Amino acid sequence: MAVRLLSPGLLDAFGLREQKDALIGTPIRKGISGGQKRRAGVASQLITCPRILFLDEPTSGLDSKAGWEVVKYLKGVARRNNQVFGTRVKSWLTEAKQLIVIASIHQPSTATFNLFDKLMLLSAGKTHYFGPVAGVTEHYESLGHEVPLHVNPAEFLLDLVNIDFASEREEAVKALDDMQTAWQGSEKSKQLTAAVAEAEARGGEQVDTAGQGTKPGLVSSTVTLLHRSFVKSYRDVVAYGIRAAMYFGLAIMVGTVWVRLDAAQESIIPFINALFFGCAFMSFMAVVYCPAWLEDYFQYIKERRNGLYGPTALIISNFLIGIPYLFLFSLLFSVISYWLVNFQPTGTAFFTWVFWLFCDLLAAEGLVVFMASLFPSFVISLALVAFANGLWMSVDGFMVQPTILNVFYKYVFHYWDYQKYVFENMMINEFKDRVYTCGKLPAGMTGVNGSDCQCMFQTDLADQCLIRGQGVLDQYGYKPGKQGRDIGIMFCIIVGWRLAAWVVLKLKK
Repeated sequence: MAVRLLSPGLLDAFGLREQKDALIGTPIRKGISGGQKRRAGVASQLITCPRILFLDEPTSGLDSKAGWEVVKYLKGVARRNNQVFGTRVKSWLTEAKQLIVIASIHQPSTATFNLFDKLMLLSAGKTHYFGPVAGVTEHYESLGHEVPLHVNPAEFLLDLVNIDFASEREEAVKALDDMQTAWQGSEKSKQLTAAVAEAEARGGEQVDTAGQGTKPGLVSSTVTLLHRSFVKSYRDVVAYGIRAAMYFGLAIMVGTVWVRLDAAQESIIPFINALFFGCAFMSFMAVVYCPAWLEDYFQYIKERRNGLYGPTALIISNFLIGIPYLFLFSLLFSVISYWLVNFQPTGTAFFTWVFWLFCDLLAAEGLVVFMASLFPSFVISLALVAFANGLWMSVDGFMVQPTILNVFYKYVFHYWDYQKYVFENMMINEFKDRVYTCGKLPAGMTGVNGSDCQCMFQTDLADQCLIRGQGVLDQYGYKPGKQGRDIGIMFCIIVGWRLAAWVVLKLKK
């Protein structure tokens, strides 16, 4: 994301005008400073003109100067909206047209602390003070707790109400209860209680509908998310750049390990191994998409709570943005490895290979999106996707031929294993129209037909010392002519994983 996505007014309000074209930054690419990131994060929440702005420790992880800048700009925003800003705000007393800013902060510097207009001090789940910052020292002095000179009032107050590390536990608990009781009996507390009761009695009488914009539709939300995903895709190397490098390296490895195999029977098994390795590990390496999706997922959680868009727009935009990249990955891998290995040397066979590899990656990424949505933890989603890919490899027909595969795995997993359809159609693409030469028997030996040929697979071309590719396919039970059906099934699997992810996001609250 770039800072310039913010409006000019927000850029000026948060002091980000000079960084309007700068990158926010990623773990790999350096961007703007920590304080500027905090301000950009807060400003991005103001784009939609929300009624309430919740900020959970906006200064955490910043130095005192950066923290002061963040709070100063927040106070300026609140002032411009005629809103009293503090660590907690009495929202029931504000006008409906105003922006409500609610923030929490721990141990601010003295300069930052003095920027607040109001302070709510909490301890043990109870209110110990709620009122102007300027009056907090007076309140505690009246209780016999005078703030020492040259001491940060915020630190003093936190030390006063925090009894977690008290050596004399009973005395500390009693002192804390006394302070809480004193607050409850104070005049300010009584005024606050009366104001709350009055607001509750009025209920929702004052409701202002002015300025409530129309919520964007599905198409508009999807297009906006698509644009954002596109910007992220070429700026963040984690999303697709690393995968491109990995697939390039894998293509070089496959092409050089199985380099220039001949159309001979001793190359048949290596051909099959290369087919399996290429399609299986291409889909397996889609696991590196987990971090990028989790980043989008956590952004979605926050934005959905803000009512910006729902799971439908997210799933559709994520699917659409991945299509061109996954196709380019498939093409990149194929251009390098296909001709080096010497698979079926025809244009039709090459593009058929690319198509099935593309479908393989689409399904694999859908699996990643589903697993990471179900368990939005990098370690857990990584483990589950790796396990699922291991299962698909085991039952796709390569490890154990479909004709002898265990009945349980065949009917429970095999028929909806996307790698099964990729491997099967790649096998058919390679062997259905190809002929391989047989080996030769040692001198002086003859075969059953009187020739010196030794064929691994017996076909109708055995008398010519050749093996028809269909003979290899027969060992796996593969028959040509079902490509249309398999494409339909593959499409259903691809859509099915995305639909499953949509259901997960829809059900999560």
